[in-house]
Amino acid sequence: MKEDNMIKEQNFSNYGMGSDTKIENQDIFSLRKKILNMQENSSLKEISDIIMEESKRLTHSKNCYVAYIDPKNKDSVGISFSHMTDGCQMYADMGEARFKIRTDGTYGGLLGYSLDTGESFYIHNPSKHPAAHGLPEGHIPVYQFLSVPVKYGHNIIGQIVLGNPEKDYDSLDVDIADTIADIYATALQKLL
Repeated sequence: MKEDNMIKEQNFSNYGMGSDTKIENQDIFSLRKKILNMQENSSLKEISDIIMEESKRLTHSKNCYVAYIDPKNKDSVGISFSHMTDGCQMYADMGEARFKIRTDGTYGGLLGYSLDTGESFYIHNPSKHPAAHGLPEGHIPVYQFLSVPVKYGHNIIGQIVLGNPEKDYDSLDVDIADTIADIYATALQKLL
């Protein structure tokens, strides 16, 4: 695949993936327990907000986008997200930011890359990624980008995207986000 070859040719100090290591520490244990205890009496939005805040905190990221895949039409539905454009308030008022799946079954762009490939990754210069096609007008600049698909079994059921960290992303940040995605997947499976 052309995109895969382009990524392999990039400088690996600017692009990377996780090590497939699930992180087990007190923060992850506490988050898992909190989400488990919330599932019976909380909305998807409440749980997604916790996932967003903890993802930002544990990866030292300024921005985050947490989405689920609509089981009816396969749209990517951002339910918890940082406000990065003037239009974000409109999405917040609606309760979601919906990105429709394309007719070819992909989402496209850098935001959709981990949904399309099933891969978790980070990139220090997002505009250099072959899937990037620029930011919408008025969007806050994104200097670094990290995205993980939320999987339940072999099915992608959501996504966590992070941006603009206090320090450079590395494979540990991907592993942390992947572990949080596993926690979120368990909640999504019960709530959708």
